[in-house]
Amino acid sequence: MATLSAVAFTIFILWLLKKVMNWYLASSRPPYPPGPRPKPFIGNVLDFPLVNAAERYADWGKQYNSGILHLEALGNHIIILNSVEDADELLEKRAENYSDRPVMPMVKLMGWDFTMILMPHNDEWRLHRRITHQNFRQAEAPKYYPIQTQKVHELLRNLSEKPEESDDHNKLLSISFPLSAMYGYNARSLDDPFIKIADKIATTAASVLHPGGNFVDIFPILGKVPAWVPGATSVRTAALVREWTTEMKRIPMEYLEKQFAEGKVVPSLVTDMLERKFAGTISTKEEEAIHSIAYTVYSGASDTTISTTKAFFYFMAKHPNVQRKAQAEIDRVVGNKRLPDFSDRASGDMPYLEAVYRESLRMSTPLHLGIPHAASEADLYKGYFIPKGATVFANIWGMCHDENRYPDPFTFKPERFLDESGKLNGDDRILAYGFGRRVCVGKHVASSILWLMMASVLACFNIDNAKDENGDCIEIDDTFEEIGLVRYALR
Repeated sequence: MATLSAVAFTIFILWLLKKVMNWYLASSRPPYPPGPRPKPFIGNVLDFPLVNAAERYADWGKQYNSGILHLEALGNHIIILNSVEDADELLEKRAENYSDRPVMPMVKLMGWDFTMILMPHNDEWRLHRRITHQNFRQAEAPKYYPIQTQKVHELLRNLSEKPEESDDHNKLLSISFPLSAMYGYNARSLDDPFIKIADKIATTAASVLHPGGNFVDIFPILGKVPAWVPGATSVRTAALVREWTTEMKRIPMEYLEKQFAEGKVVPSLVTDMLERKFAGTISTKEEEAIHSIAYTVYSGASDTTISTTKAFFYFMAKHPNVQRKAQAEIDRVVGNKRLPDFSDRASGDMPYLEAVYRESLRMSTPLHLGIPHAASEADLYKGYFIPKGATVFANIWGMCHDENRYPDPFTFKPERFLDESGKLNGDDRILAYGFGRRVCVGKHVASSILWLMMASVLACFNIDNAKDENGDCIEIDDTFEEIGLVRYALR
């Protein structure tokens, strides 16, 4: 008993010393941004919203009359940016200090620390960034048009044959395109092993990656607990994801090796890399980087595409007047003897459809809080102190639903992107693609396939409520579900 009392007393003294030191430091530096008052010992641990976090942070911004918020949990500082102006200032203009990623032990435990999206802001990341810029920048986007057209046309055929399975068809489009672009592999159904394992990883990893989804990121020592220990759920989940990730990297490479042996190689990012490898014109670091980039695109890009596609179908079913107006524009420009193609977008003759694309991504941002940034050094902004290592979230959902920027923000209204003459206005920035040096490197490729999907589906189909066995319309479910960091319309 005496020993326990001594330990408890020691812990109390250490806590007290820390509080005194924090008080001293706080008295000699500017204040943190406003936010919920932290509790003793645990800070704001109990304040973090586990669902609808973006909406809650936006509400806090109004409550504290601040576009920038601060929370603290067990010594970890969290900064929330609710306004575009603050995000631009910190993540764009001060990008040198805000392009890092927070240390997430769970990511390493899952074997995902090699992915560019989660990689620290270092030389290895810069190599990845250079390669992705060379392959995915706006000038390179047209080389993906043939694959995108093929995959969108497959979607149209699938929707025509089995419209009741639209969610499955959308998922197939979203995963099969990056598979084809990265590895030259043509997946034709959701039963394909490539797609099954990608879906399994995304679903499982999502359960532990969302804020509050695991304790390993809060207490890294828990990552060393053996998986067989009762309650070590996160460790067991990480082991599964790590095993599946290894498989996910192995399967496409074995497929490519077989294709090379049979002389059936289809152009893709990785096949181009292998050809350069055989020719001796690529370094080992470049080869490893391309493998990492291909996996990242294959595993990560599909989720955000699925989210946007599902949201588009939902919005069209909920707003038939918007759908009809977009269809009339497509009919006028394209006619009925061919399908829309990318030249129709380049011509600028379908501004309303472009506005539908922009409004869909405004209303339903796939990553409503983006991927977190981290402050490399302490900073001072608007009189507030941002400590070194602070995790910084851009509340993209909040920015897209800011009534000062977008009046009547909860109404789906493509007209907000048009001027009085019906032409596109200057608001062409898609906030969903992120900020600064960590902006989505594939945004031009993503934009083109999403636009073509929307144009082609509207050219061929009317999107309406599903019907029951009696032919009566089933009411549309307005719920949006958060799975990990990504948000989906349930419909």
